Amino acid sequence: MANLKARPCDEGSIRATRGSASCTATQKRWVLAATILGSTISFIDESVVNVALPAIEKNLAASAASAQWIVNAYTLALSALLLLGGAGGDRFGRRRIFVTGTVIFALASLWCGIAPGIAQLLAARVTQGIGAALLVPCSLAIIGATFEESERGKAIGTWAAFSAVAAAVGPLAGGFITDHTTWRVIFLINPLLAIPTILVTLRHVPESRDAEVHGHLDWLGAALALLGLGSAVFGIIALPELGWRSPLVLGGLAAGFILLAAFVWVEARSQAPMMPLGLFRSRTFSGVNLLTLLLYAGLGGALFFLPFALIQVEGTSATVAGTVFLPFTIIMGALSRWSGGLLDRFGARGPLIIGPLIVAAGFGLLALTPGASLLTRFFIPISVMGFGMTVSVAPLTTMVINAVPTRQAGVASGINNAVASVANLLAVAIFGAVVLTSFDRALDRSVAATPLPPQAREMIERGRGKFVIETAGEGEAQKIATSVLKDSLAEGISTAMLLAAGLAVAGAAAAALTIEQNKRRGR
Repeated sequence: MANLKARPCDEGSIRATRGSASCTATQKRWVLAATILGSTISFIDESVVNVALPAIEKNLAASAASAQWIVNAYTLALSALLLLGGAGGDRFGRRRIFVTGTVIFALASLWCGIAPGIAQLLAARVTQGIGAALLVPCSLAIIGATFEESERGKAIGTWAAFSAVAAAVGPLAGGFITDHTTWRVIFLINPLLAIPTILVTLRHVPESRDAEVHGHLDWLGAALALLGLGSAVFGIIALPELGWRSPLVLGGLAAGFILLAAFVWVEARSQAPMMPLGLFRSRTFSGVNLLTLLLYAGLGGALFFLPFALIQVEGTSATVAGTVFLPFTIIMGALSRWSGGLLDRFGARGPLIIGPLIVAAGFGLLALTPGASLLTRFFIPISVMGFGMTVSVAPLTTMVINAVPTRQAGVASGINNAVASVANLLAVAIFGAVVLTSFDRALDRSVAATPLPPQAREMIERGRGKFVIETAGEGEAQKIATSVLKDSLAEGISTAMLLAAGLAVAGAAAAALTIEQNKRRGR
């Protein structure tokens, strides 16, 4: 985070050199309100969409691949442009980029809400991701520019607390809205929240920028990251339907590999790279980011499929599905301070090994407790996951910062956030391919092993390639087809949870091999 020197907030812009912003307490409260409002829009949108996915897929007659792209279109743009958004705020003004991102996000949300088909919805989700990539990094940068160092921790803690509340409310609200109105409403709420965000920002938030920033923005690196990740994800998502021999699958994966290799080459030679590769010379920094990639990939894949397990397999409402997520967020919010104390007492290495192992146990419980009550099947495993993530997050964040020199702490944090976004992006694609493959194999076994009425077989064949179970008709054939499809989808989702557990265990191993105890800042 740049050190800032400012004229009073009500006089104009915070330029940049050294010192801190000279804002009154009232002005700082307005700044905090604006950044919390802006970030809340993004956080709520991310958390509600997963719960609404089954309804969106059914309403738009979308394929399983399209359902994955509803999440990944947003995450792809966010992942590729997150660091560029932060750099753009430093150069052109953090308030300007924050407002621009909020406007783009609001208009894209309106577009999502009125999209007549899946193609327009995906285009709108990409646009939402672009807006989020501008507003999210600038919200924290504005706090850093406005609050003095002695106040900054409390301000960021307040911002984080409201973010946790938004994450908790999002699935529950999304489920309720989906059950009682339409999934489109979850997107149409965003513009209503954006209006006060923009008004408060323009009226009360001072402009700030980093005068020491030189060189051009890394547009080439951003383009290569966007195209490389997009090509790789396209190949992975298309794999279950088209197979390994498909030119589209092979071409997508090859293009992704080549473009991402070119991204690394460009970043190594750029005068102003959005991802300085020199930071990865630190064994600890590399290890923590590898842990982030593995742990958040497991978490992202599991959370994508939990609503399908609840709504499609268990037959719960979207509201109940949203409620099931509450223990995760409540535990993280209630015990975050306690987990910080663990870091002070025991250092980061132990919690970063034990925490992911606890998360892995939660994933394992989700995979291995079929047919149990909702309490045993979902609430207890999700509570275990929440506890494991609580143990992990504080030391992970701290080690990211401590592994690099203080002047590079902001860049290091941005890279780690981008790694977490990429992990979620790849997880939805890879887990989708795994679930569909397992789903189809389970269907094949059931069809081969059980004498089925012709009508039931036809219904089962129509259910392939979808995460939403629809068997039109009535009678015994419909009941048989529905039962086979549910059991097969449940088997596919259990496979995904085991994969998530394996990734979390691999993350713990990465921490054990790379992170030293009591690692000091800048080493």
